[in-house]
Amino acid sequence: MFNRMIIRACAVAAAGLVLLSGTAHAYPVKGAAELTHNEIYKKGKLPKTTCKLVKGTTRASTTKYINDLVTCLSKTWKSPVPDLQPVQVGFVETKEKRTCNWRREVKGSFAEQCLSFIRVRVAADWIKDKDDSKVFAAVTDAWSGIVQVQTGIGLAWQALPNGGEQPEIDEQLRRLQLQADCFTAASYKSFGRTVKNWKSVFEGQDPPEFHKLKGEGKPANRLGWSKKGYQAGGPSVCNTWKAPSSKVA
Repeated sequence: MFNRMIIRACAVAAAGLVLLSGTAHAYPVKGAAELTHNEIYKKGKLPKTTCKLVKGTTRASTTKYINDLVTCLSKTWKSPVPDLQPVQVGFVETKEKRTCNWRREVKGSFAEQCLSFIRVRVAADWIKDKDDSKVFAAVTDAWSGIVQVQTGIGLAWQALPNGGEQPEIDEQLRRLQLQADCFTAASYKSFGRTVKNWKSVFEGQDPPEFHKLKGEGKPANRLGWSKKGYQAGGPSVCNTWKAPSSKVA
């Protein structure tokens, strides 16, 4: 999930570390109502989408699919985020291989949330793939970062005090990442997508070059928060900021 929020990358770069799933630390989040008591937790299920998404095997059809998906996500999340602002999708040229967050080259396709818009590179892997599972995973993951930005969660996370202590920084980042997992799973439910293997969803969110740059937490916790979001079908169960440290390790 390298692609969810550019301010995360800034935190990682400042630390000069590759984030790994670590042991639990007792770092409760206090005095940050935008995180612990955000209005989004009071919202119910996302409405079931009526969008008909069709992905072909041409660049044009794949690009259209992505635009249609973002339009559908905007309509779906308008309920829990009433003031949702229009989200732009920026398609980069095939020769542009660097992501805006980690500034590393990616051979294939990617979708990433850069500040207030979603930046996408459509390459041969997504174009040729008859199955839309990878592009759906990547775009809905990027969308979760948009939700965090537009609800004030992103900036509130950035402003959290941590005393420069790396374990606390890591845990705060995991809380952000795991919440986005939960939001993403809610999107899957609203689209009526059956998930048989969450690991494949996680792998589809990022290009292979980023699979080792992980800061999301233990696989069991990623799975746990994803299942919660999917079963609830909405953001009400996605308050990772009040969860005990063991649940965000």
